[in-house]
Amino acid sequence: MNQAERAKYETRAKVLKALAHPARLKLVDLLAKHEEVCVCDLTQEIGMDMSTVSRHLTQLKNAGIVESDKRGQMVFYSLRVKCLKSLFACIESVVKCHVDQQLKVLL
Repeated sequence: MNQAERAKYETRAKVLKALAHPARLKLVDLLAKHEEVCVCDLTQEIGMDMSTVSRHLTQLKNAGIVESDKRGQMVFYSLRVKCLKSLFACIESVVKCHVDQQLKVLL
């Protein structure tokens, strides 16, 4: 693997690592449903304290998944790209296919 290929795959891995947590997946789902959401509203939806949600959002932001807009004391987040919905649909297809395969083995 040459240096350019390695950089490409490392970048992909960074995005996938940022998504690899149930709370961050939930945050992305919530942001996909709304244009933008205040951190205070996200904390209620996730059921975690503000500092924990902020850390998760920072990881998503560092990976280029979300962006923020600070207005006074409030910070609003939104998805930078909308294609994550199709990624999640693909993941759910993989899970369903795997479950179906496992069921065939059991039956």
